Amino acid sequence: MNITLTAMQLDAAQAFRKEKNLVLLSPTGTGKTLAYMLPLVEELSRRHEEQALVVVPSRELAKQTAEVCRQTGTGIRCVALYGGRPAMEEHRRLREVQPQLIVGTPGRLLDHLHQGNIEGSRLRTIVIDEFDKCLEMGFRREMAELFSMLPDVERRMLLSATDKEEMTQFMPEYHLLNYLDTDESEERLEEFRVDSPVKDKLETLGQLLRQLGGGQSSIVFVGFRESVERVAHYLRGQGFCVSQLHGGMEQRDRERQLFRFMSGSANILVSTDLASRGLDIDRLDNVIHYHLPQTDDIRTHRNGRTARWDQQGRILYIVGPEEHIGDAASQFSVPAQCSVFTPSHEAGGGDILPLWQTLYIGKGRKDKLSRGDIMGFLSKVGGLGREDVGRIDVFQHQSYAAIRRERVGETLLRLRGQKIKGLRTLFEVIRD
Repeated sequence: MNITLTAMQLDAAQAFRKEKNLVLLSPTGTGKTLAYMLPLVEELSRRHEEQALVVVPSRELAKQTAEVCRQTGTGIRCVALYGGRPAMEEHRRLREVQPQLIVGTPGRLLDHLHQGNIEGSRLRTIVIDEFDKCLEMGFRREMAELFSMLPDVERRMLLSATDKEEMTQFMPEYHLLNYLDTDESEERLEEFRVDSPVKDKLETLGQLLRQLGGGQSSIVFVGFRESVERVAHYLRGQGFCVSQLHGGMEQRDRERQLFRFMSGSANILVSTDLASRGLDIDRLDNVIHYHLPQTDDIRTHRNGRTARWDQQGRILYIVGPEEHIGDAASQFSVPAQCSVFTPSHEAGGGDILPLWQTLYIGKGRKDKLSRGDIMGFLSKVGGLGREDVGRIDVFQHQSYAAIRRERVGETLLRLRGQKIKGLRTLFEVIRD
C-alpha cells in the first residue's frame, strides 16, 4: 500500500490482537481506519463468511472502508451496506459474495439482521468507527441494539476522534489508547480570518476563491442543505468548477459529485457537515467555514479534512459583521476585486481550470466491470495514455473515470458507438 505505519497504528494493531474490548481515541485524519483494518483482515478466516461487522455513520464512509479492505490485497471479501438503495439488492449481493467482513450504517445493518440476511451468531468481532459521529447522528439506540443482538461477539472496538462518556454504556470495561493529546496536525495548519463587510458572504467567498487560485482544492462548509444549493449555484455562475454534497441528495448524485471533487475534476466542494467525516481526500489545500462552526467538535472535524498525515493545510473563517471567532486566526485580506478564472492551463498559472473532467460510463460491478477493464478500454479504444487517465471508480451500476480536460473531445468521438467488454453503454462527460 506504499505507506509507513505510525506509532498509533502499530500500537492499535498490537492492542487489537491482545484486548477483547478496545477504545482508540485519535484525531481526525490520523489513519484510524488502517489502525483496525490491518489487524482485522489478518485474523479473518478465508473459508468462513460473516465473521466481523464494522459500523460506520454514513454511506460514504461505508463505501470508503470497503475500498480500504480491497486495497489491502488480502483477498478478504467485503460488502458495504447502507441506505438509499433497495435492501433486496443488498441481500442478493450478500448471497453472491458471502463476505467475511460486512461494513454498514447502523439502521441498515439492523434491517439485515432482523430479516436473517446476516447470520449474527457467526459474528465474532464488531468495530464501531467514528463512534462520536454515530452519537451525533442519533444512532445511540441502533448501536445498543446491535450489541444486544450479537451476544456471541468476542471482540469489540470503538474508535473516535473525541472522548465520549457514553462509551462506558457500551463497554463498561475496556483498554484505552488515547492519542488525542499527541496530534501534530495543528503544526501543519494555518488559520486565517476573512472579514465580510456584509451579512451575505457570497461575494467575499467568490473573491477569496479567486485569490486562492484554481489550482487549489477547497471545501466550503455551510450549515444547511438550502445553503449548499445557493452557494454552489452562485459559484458556478462566477465560473468556478464546483461539486456539492448534502444529505438530501440521491445516492447516485452524491457518488457523482464526490467523484468529481476527489478526482480533481472540480476544485471546490460545497457541503454541509456531511463532508466533515469519513472522506479520505488525497490532497486538500483549504477548509473554508462559510457558516461558522457552532461547536468545538464541529470545528475539529471540519478542520480535520486538511493537513492529514504529513500534509499542510489552511483554515479560513469568513466572518460577518455581527460574528466573532477567537483571536488565534491571522487576518487574511481579500481585495475588493480579483480577476476571474480563465481557461488557461499554463504551468504555474493562478487562474486555471481543473486538469481533469469526469467521464460517465453506464456500466458497473454488476456487469463484471473493473478498473483494469476501463483503463484498458480507454487506452485501446480511446487512444489515451496512462498519464491521460486519473482516478477510476467502479460502482454497482455505473463507473466514472477522470480524463485530462484537453483530451475529452477526441475521446468522446472515439468512444461513440463502441462496446466495453461486449456491452453497449452510454459514455458522456459530466459538465462543469
